Amino acid sequence: MSRFLRAGGVSRSVPRSIGRRIFDLFLAVLILGLLALLVALLDRAATLRMAGAAVVNDGDTLTIAGERIRLRGIDAPEYSQTCFRGGEQYACGREAREALRKLVGGQAVTCAGWQRDRYGRLLGDCEAGTIDLNRSLVEQGWAVAFGGFEVEELAARRAGRGLWAGDFERPRQWRDTHGSLAENDHGAASTVWSWLRTVFGLS
Repeated sequence: MSRFLRAGGVSRSVPRSIGRRIFDLFLAVLILGLLALLVALLDRAATLRMAGAAVVNDGDTLTIAGERIRLRGIDAPEYSQTCFRGGEQYACGREAREALRKLVGGQAVTCAGWQRDRYGRLLGDCEAGTIDLNRSLVEQGWAVAFGGFEVEELAARRAGRGLWAGDFERPRQWRDTHGSLAENDHGAASTVWSWLRTVFGLS
């Protein structure tokens, strides 16, 4: 390629220097090398698939064959969390767990994911039969959006389903004020950090 300069109204081309051409070639090779490295690293972050009988731990966590799985993109009340409905306090954390149990309904559960949270739990998208557990919990109002499912949360809120039938603290805020484990949402920034931890073996 050539650059053009105007001198006295006349355009004249100035060829790129040899050094610039060598730099451009080096940059192209470097980019290709980085892309090849990226592909290799992505292979290390392969999706893990689990299937089998599930133990429901709380409203957004279950265990399959000893693997603890945190439902990706949602956040349900902590098991000991309480909320208010009709002016009275109730155990919304226990009701959220019961909602997940009903969705599972004794069926085999399949989960897939590659990310892990800061506590080593697999962040998974899970199904029981044809039921999308992550999505259904938010649709029923027993979990809130946590990096996904914002549309489903809005619909549940407008319909006054589950938690939205009364007043509650979002689980993240409840954890902050009750000294429970801190947890980041499952949005883009968290996904990038999880990917880096996975491919580079960071703790």
